[in-house]
Amino acid sequence: MFESEVEAGGADKHYGVPEFQEVHVDKELNLKGKVCPYTFVESMLALEEMEIGQVLRVIVDYGPSACDVPKSLAREGYDNLYVSKINEIDWAICVRNKPFEE
Repeated sequence: MFESEVEAGGADKHYGVPEFQEVHVDKELNLKGKVCPYTFVESMLALEEMEIGQVLRVIVDYGPSACDVPKSLAREGYDNLYVSKINEIDWAICVRNKPFEE
């Protein structure tokens, strides 16, 4: 998802997970009121505490975070499952924890 899509309220992105498929979420992290880079850093810290294969759902209310956090997590090797606008302000970012690769 590009930053302009987030700002314009662009379509949700499902990263290969069918829209109708429900994803089991193991932990939810509410980062409303926080901005980048804190949203990325706190997401990474939460994932580091989770087991491999577990799913983290991050809630943000800062549009650029809905774009930047998934990109940054993907660069770190995590599996983005979806990014979805859940209301007029908030976004949900769902990511699966993966083993650390050097």
